[in-house]
Amino acid sequence: MSVTGVGSPSLPRSALADTVLERLTATYGAAADPARAEPMRAYMKDVAPFLGLATPVRRALSRTVMEGVPRPDEADCTAIALRCWRLPEREYQYFAVDCLRRHARVLSSGFLPVARHLVSTVPWWDTVDLLAAHVVGTLVAADPALKADMDAWIVDDDLWIARTALLHQLRHKERTDTARLFTYCLHQSGHPDFFIRKAIGWALREYAKTDPEAVRSFLAREEGRFAPLSVREALKNIGA
Repeated sequence: MSVTGVGSPSLPRSALADTVLERLTATYGAAADPARAEPMRAYMKDVAPFLGLATPVRRALSRTVMEGVPRPDEADCTAIALRCWRLPEREYQYFAVDCLRRHARVLSSGFLPVARHLVSTVPWWDTVDLLAAHVVGTLVAADPALKADMDAWIVDDDLWIARTALLHQLRHKERTDTARLFTYCLHQSGHPDFFIRKAIGWALREYAKTDPEAVRSFLAREEGRFAPLSVREALKNIGA
């Protein structure tokens, strides 16, 4: 069934999320490093403020936060993600993405509107790309009916939604819906934005690890349709 929808998803009640968020804000907050925060914010083009937690430090703190916590179900994951997205500092959103990646297989098709909200709220490649490949891609693989939603996302005016559609099959390998991948790339071939052109090349390059000849033939057949950036990225590992 198609579950495309726009709007803020409801926040489910979750005692587990209450516990996690209490631990998370205390643990991350105590380890904040203002000296590192500003350079991190600048590197990410001011998309959000940062606490200044380097990735290895943040992941170690996350393990402490989740120590002894039961395995979350879909309502717990939803509550954790939405509450993290309401906090200003970017590391909280990284925590949510890591949680969703780890527990993606407990999520049902009904999670897709939540994923869309996360992709389109405070969007930047650092969260969008992981959500695309590890969360949205997992949902679509589990329920092929969601391909209809991806067909809508690829023509969405929000470039991050369209980028998610382009990238959601990154980990599908031999299960890739090749016709859709190529059609999606053609849909966005004239897009002027760097992030869409880069995503086209990346999606094709990743599939080329499974079927390089299909990608090479597709680009030859559609010569002139794609920006040089997209073609360079697509052929990076297989040559012309």
